[in-house]
Amino acid sequence: MAEKKTTGATKTRATQSPKRLRVTYVKSAIGYNVKQKQTIEALGLRRLQQVIEHPDTPAVRGMLNKVSHLVQVEEVEEAAR
Repeated sequence: MAEKKTTGATKTRATQSPKRLRVTYVKSAIGYNVKQKQTIEALGLRRLQQVIEHPDTPAVRGMLNKVSHLVQVEEVEEAAR
């Protein structure tokens, strides 16, 4: 059988531990656009000062970029199991 080829990005990602993003809801969405409120809800944030972790993906990064004035984001290394 033919050997499956992998790209450099795949190899790099496999050796690094996956990152997660710790998101803290710090400012109320009252008075902001409805789409921003929906983004906060889609991120799973309900109360001020709530902290939640998400995988570091382009989709999550895009959502956080839209509400960056309402949240605080920290990169966290995922603990080895």
